[in-house]
Amino acid sequence: METKPLEKKGLLTKLKENVDDHEEQMAILGAAVRLGVVIWSGFIITLNYVELPMVKKSGTSADITFVASIFTGALATFGLSTGNGKKNGNGTTTTKPKQ
Repeated sequence: METKPLEKKGLLTKLKENVDDHEEQMAILGAAVRLGVVIWSGFIITLNYVELPMVKKSGTSADITFVASIFTGALATFGLSTGNGKKNGNGTTTTKPKQ
């Protein structure tokens, strides 16, 4: 008897086989992309503050405003937010009223 060698399946092929609904596939893929953006931007922000022994930093620090806004936006898609308000004694968060 002849047996065929097992073919290596990619991530997208496994996703298509395990999840039948197209919208569920897109939701899973979208969550993976958003998670990748959060990890990437968090890594870039961390590199701005951490000194690595093998990497020389320039005398001035880089402007990470753009990366920080991407990080905040990607976190917001997961329902997380950065701390913009003040905490009361009972643990609730209050924000300043807009004027």
